[in-house]
Amino acid sequence: MKVGLFGQFGGGNSGNDASLEAMILYLRKACPQAELICFCPNPQKVASDYAIEAAGTGHPGLKGAFTRRLDRLSAGSLRRALTLAHSFRQMRGVDALIVPGTGFLDDYQERPFGWPFMIFRWSLAARLSGAKLAFVSIGAGPITHPVSRWFMKQSARMCHYRSYRDTLSKQFMQRIGCDVENDPVFPDLAFKLPNPAATYQPGPRKIAVGLGVMNYSGWVRGSQGHAVHCNYLGKLTAFARWLLEQDYEIRLLTGDKGDESAVKEVYRRLSIAIPDRVRSLVVFEPTQSLGELMRQISMMDIVVGSRFHNVVGALKLHKPVVSLSYASKNEALLSDIGLHGFSQHVEHFDLEILKRQFIRALANRSEIKEQIANGVTRYTSALAEQDSLLMDAMLDAATENTAGEGKPKDLSALSI
Repeated sequence: MKVGLFGQFGGGNSGNDASLEAMILYLRKACPQAELICFCPNPQKVASDYAIEAAGTGHPGLKGAFTRRLDRLSAGSLRRALTLAHSFRQMRGVDALIVPGTGFLDDYQERPFGWPFMIFRWSLAARLSGAKLAFVSIGAGPITHPVSRWFMKQSARMCHYRSYRDTLSKQFMQRIGCDVENDPVFPDLAFKLPNPAATYQPGPRKIAVGLGVMNYSGWVRGSQGHAVHCNYLGKLTAFARWLLEQDYEIRLLTGDKGDESAVKEVYRRLSIAIPDRVRSLVVFEPTQSLGELMRQISMMDIVVGSRFHNVVGALKLHKPVVSLSYASKNEALLSDIGLHGFSQHVEHFDLEILKRQFIRALANRSEIKEQIANGVTRYTSALAEQDSLLMDAMLDAATENTAGEGKPKDLSALSI
């Protein structure tokens, strides 16, 4: 059996790659005989990191002046048709295509013929090639552009198996017209990953705060992005300065390689304002994976972050966390685990409220840790249940494709 994995992997987002890693570990244990291939934007990185076959999701490109001119005259239709054909060729011999987690069905910083169309053509290629299609513990919404919404809705409708990482995602898909009655909700796949070994710091020490910094400039690309970005960095720097004035240590955290420019700006602003405290109390070490990020979080007493997997990493390690959310997924996760009231939206958070949330979380950290531990145990059990469901689907795929010699399936029943 050959199993394909599809998503935005290898691009420097530790949360996305953590979902891929969790699925690879599961498949190697549950189906050791399966041949794995990952379709992603950066196949060289994925192949190197996870020792699996990998292939790019894009088309090699148009060759020749005439072909390029024809594509321009067709407003890009020729190129899009060729990319679909390319995806179909890549899917030959693949029995199942699995999307392992991530915020898969949203259009954050995307245009319709970017990631939304990419999802549609790979989902369609999977169905045309006769492969089973599974979206596993995915996030969904918001999808702001109507064309993007159409692409993603039709992709979801093509699935043989769908599950969501939170109830909000399932409700969103229902609102845009998907039949979700039989779709289960299971936690984010990163909760399946092993925790790093505990890092101990002997002797007395200061309170250590993990402060997640995101290169955020709004959900949709546009002229307001610079203002949103500056407002966010200004208030986050003010909060960091307040932490330093309280004599807390700060470790700056990221979740994507693109966040490093924002970290440097925060550090620069703090260095101008209070250079002595910055030199002695602020640390930043880039990370390449969620595992590396969690090793840093393990040394923290509390985390304040925006990236979803900054929050997941803190919860896995039973650390109190306050979220500056750029989407409802952060707040949904915190509420589900019992931390309602520890989140604000990143674009309009109130600095004084953030300070009060931080103080409350720190003061009640023993009680909060116990609450988080109970929630994480619940998540682990739920994901084990999903493992069984997914294994049944995988075995069905192998049986059907062997019996049918991999013939393409009839798409007449699909609502597309």
